[in-house]
Amino acid sequence: MNLYSTKNKDNVADLKKAVMKGLPDDNGLYMPFSIPSLPQDFINNLSDYSFQEIGIKVCKSLFGDYIPTTDLEDILNTALQFPAPVVQLDEQKYILELFHGPSLAFKDFGARFMAQLMGYFNRKEEDKLVILVATSGDTGGAVAAGFYQTPGIEVVILYPSGKVSLLQEKQLTTLGHNITALEVDGTFDDCQALVKKAFLDPELNTNIRLSSANSINIARLIPQSFYYFEAFKQLSKEGDPVVFCVPSGNFGNLTAGLLAQKMGLPIHHFIAATNKNDVVPAYLDSGKYLPRASERTLSNAMDVGNPSNFARMVDIYKAFEAVDSPVESAWGDMKDAISGYAYSDSSTESAVLEVNKKYNYTIDPHGAVGYLALNEYQKSNPNTRGIILETAHPSKFLDDMERILGHNIEVPERLAVLKDREKVAHFMENSYADFRSWLLQNY
Repeated sequence: MNLYSTKNKDNVADLKKAVMKGLPDDNGLYMPFSIPSLPQDFINNLSDYSFQEIGIKVCKSLFGDYIPTTDLEDILNTALQFPAPVVQLDEQKYILELFHGPSLAFKDFGARFMAQLMGYFNRKEEDKLVILVATSGDTGGAVAAGFYQTPGIEVVILYPSGKVSLLQEKQLTTLGHNITALEVDGTFDDCQALVKKAFLDPELNTNIRLSSANSINIARLIPQSFYYFEAFKQLSKEGDPVVFCVPSGNFGNLTAGLLAQKMGLPIHHFIAATNKNDVVPAYLDSGKYLPRASERTLSNAMDVGNPSNFARMVDIYKAFEAVDSPVESAWGDMKDAISGYAYSDSSTESAVLEVNKKYNYTIDPHGAVGYLALNEYQKSNPNTRGIILETAHPSKFLDDMERILGHNIEVPERLAVLKDREKVAHFMENSYADFRSWLLQNY
């Protein structure tokens, strides 16, 4: 499998290099040269395949013989040890629950797959691999759980001080061993910028083997496509066209859906649901991409003002003859394939209450944004079946959820045990010089 940089198709890497390096030297993102179509017989008979078998089929199609089948089966069977069930709200609305993994967030799928894949590629290396990851909430916990005690790999998680929930922070800061947390005085975008600068620093990369665990790494993106197939198989073959509504921050989840669609999954349409950090919905409306500083909201994992995976979305849809203006050239096809909606915190709170009262279902703030967007889309597209990606367990936002609902909600034991554990994090100014110096001193 060969991949190229979204900034230069001549910048090529094989799968191992793309996964272990994370980011091309030109600050683009890796994309596969070929996105193959899966056999129609496979698509028609998804219900005959287990979740793990779906993952193996997708990976074999993309990777070819790059990884032996037995090794790939071991990677997938270890990574995918929890379900992705679809819960029906009514005849037109469904919830895809992606919070049944160890960190109670959808990012467990990508983080565990990537940990297994990197561990496989890193088996014969003598020097430690240092993984840098920026998080707005859920990524850090998933990566920490996925890579915990993985031999030969150290993980450094950067998170914005005061901008993640208490239990999210405990997931990042209480494991120890090979997991280190940096509490940055800034926003998620600041954390992400520090990580990207580190990858583009030649001297730093000469001294330290660096890689990324954010969705900028193709190894995070590919496994996120699996659960689109898994969700699709759980709906009846007969019925209205299926649309996916994706609560979106860095847009890796939605990009993974586009990958599944390109591979042949008959997804009728995508809905990008955001909070007031609405740069992509604004782009879909106007054709102008205007990133800005992120603003803090109730749905904190979506507080991203310059989503990295937008570059991959543009790459999928751009007209190649218009390479001088790829963002503009991608707009026509992208807005036909994706509808974008954005909502305030007050609307989000109202949606949490509505879903609880109407369906007796407890939906987290991110899923609530998705519910609002699907509602709005289906007003003009009523003959569709919509699947909302419920990206995190509501107990991860315990204080806000209990305040909104006015009653206690159950906290799964694997999260509840973190409450009284001691936080261990290194506070850091939003300074690349300080971050660089810290890395060199510690690794």
